[in-house]
Amino acid sequence: MTAYIIRRILFMVPTLLGIMLVSFVVIQFAPGGPVERVIAQLQGSDTGATSRISGSSSGDFGSRGAPQSSAAGEMNSKYRGAQGLDPQFIKSLEKQFGFDKPAYERFGLMLWNFASFDFGKSFFRDVSVLQLIKEKLPVSMSLGIWMTLLTYLISIPLGIRKAVNDGSPFDTWTSSIIIIGYAIPGFLFAILLIILFAGGSFWDFFPLRGLTSDNFATLPWYGKVGDYLWHLTLPLTAMSLAAFATMSLLTKNSFLDEIRKQYVLTARAKGCGSQQVLYGHIFRNAMLIIIAGFPGAFVHAFFTGSLLIETIFSLDGLGLLGFESILNRDYPVVFATLYIFSLVGLAVNLIADLTYTWVDPRIDFETREV
Repeated sequence: MTAYIIRRILFMVPTLLGIMLVSFVVIQFAPGGPVERVIAQLQGSDTGATSRISGSSSGDFGSRGAPQSSAAGEMNSKYRGAQGLDPQFIKSLEKQFGFDKPAYERFGLMLWNFASFDFGKSFFRDVSVLQLIKEKLPVSMSLGIWMTLLTYLISIPLGIRKAVNDGSPFDTWTSSIIIIGYAIPGFLFAILLIILFAGGSFWDFFPLRGLTSDNFATLPWYGKVGDYLWHLTLPLTAMSLAAFATMSLLTKNSFLDEIRKQYVLTARAKGCGSQQVLYGHIFRNAMLIIIAGFPGAFVHAFFTGSLLIETIFSLDGLGLLGFESILNRDYPVVFATLYIFSLVGLAVNLIADLTYTWVDPRIDFETREV
């Protein structure tokens, strides 16, 4: 198993390289960019984007009505809306954002820095990318980890009971509730929760903003725990609805499929009890498909699945950070979050494979040919 783990870790390197290369190439052909965003802000009389430009002054900008030189026209033709700006100013923007270097050199430099987790600084926020991620990480961790735990701890026992009692009244009414829950989009259910329980139109039981209250620092430890869970109740409920329904039905169907197999009938014929058959024989085989879906479910819950929920409940996490960075063409943040998401996803995939061997020792990745 040690050789397999080392092999998988080594395979992460070309996988990450491929992900970053494809993303980098796509970004090169995407319309717009940080330089064009600054130009657009300038044309809109928004000087906020130029606050970090060293050495810029009113003299750096050409008169918008002045005739352009041929050099200026050639330079400005690269960027939409750049007519009337000094070519030297455009060059300074390109140098600031690193676009004075060829694409292959920028890509190589990015990979070299990312290998040591040096993500540089945000283009439009005067702070390092790593600091930005550290600030947003607690929100995503709170939503992702708790959602994954609640989903698996509730859905798996429920799915097993539904499989054992297939066709019973319990199975029927729980399936009805699960299907209704699955049909309701998470963001729509979040709005419904706000209307009902967060001061929308009825009761005002839960807060609507942030993970903690303003007086969080002054609360005792048990008060901090209660305040934290109080703030998480509505976002977690909204996020977990669809995942809870999917996992419950997947567990039930997986166990039903195993229950009907010949080895279960053989075990029962040998006199094994119901619990021994269920957890000694069926459980290991039925759980494999559930474990297989864990990496995707975890990454989705931890990073991408919380975007709308973060927006609705005013939670500033990694999902919202990545989305805003794409819109703002903040490439250091975009590539850093992509790199971290991919690395975590690959690590979780490896952990899932190791969990296979724990659930079913018959699985041996060591002897499998690569």
